Amino acid sequence: MFDSDESRSLSDRRRDATREGILDAAWQICRNDGLGALSLRDLGRSVGLKASSLYAYFDSKSAIYDAMFLQGYLELDMLSADWDTLTSSEHPRGSFRRAAHGFFEFCTSDPVRYQLMFQRVLPDFEPTPETYEVAVRQLERLGRTLAALGVTDPAAIDLWTAIATGLTDQQISNDPGGDRWGRLIDTAVDLFCDHVGIPREGATT
Repeated sequence: MFDSDESRSLSDRRRDATREGILDAAWQICRNDGLGALSLRDLGRSVGLKASSLYAYFDSKSAIYDAMFLQGYLELDMLSADWDTLTSSEHPRGSFRRAAHGFFEFCTSDPVRYQLMFQRVLPDFEPTPETYEVAVRQLERLGRTLAALGVTDPAAIDLWTAIATGLTDQQISNDPGGDRWGRLIDTAVDLFCDHVGIPREGATT
């Protein structure tokens, strides 16, 4: 997530490495104890710094959460980049199924990351506008894909996100590590496509 330009000074690269180490440690604490359990004292101890020294790398605990949020969405951004490249070699329903399965696996593989990105479990945290812009990119991609298929009703985006996160929420909450709701993905995608008018494979228009 940081500039990789080799012309940067050694001190800049060390600073970036320290920031990455702090974020790695923050994720580990949150995965062990929950997002709300993150404290600067424990975080500093885990990376060999005083809590006050963390401010040399992040302005606040909220800034650490913001960087974690950004990391999550950059990872998801790479995963979902193919929204922009639906090809004629794959039926749109196949692309939607693949996207839904990829999102589901991304989220259920790391419930704490999912909570930070999609649930308001930290009432005092809001991502910065610059960071949130990466999240907005996901919806813009989906909107372009739907529009290319002739679906222009904004409610279709809301319906898709409700389906994707709804199945994920149920899986994480009620069958962690299982596949009870994952088995419903293809059925849910077909219901969505039927509703918005994306034809079935083999259907004539």
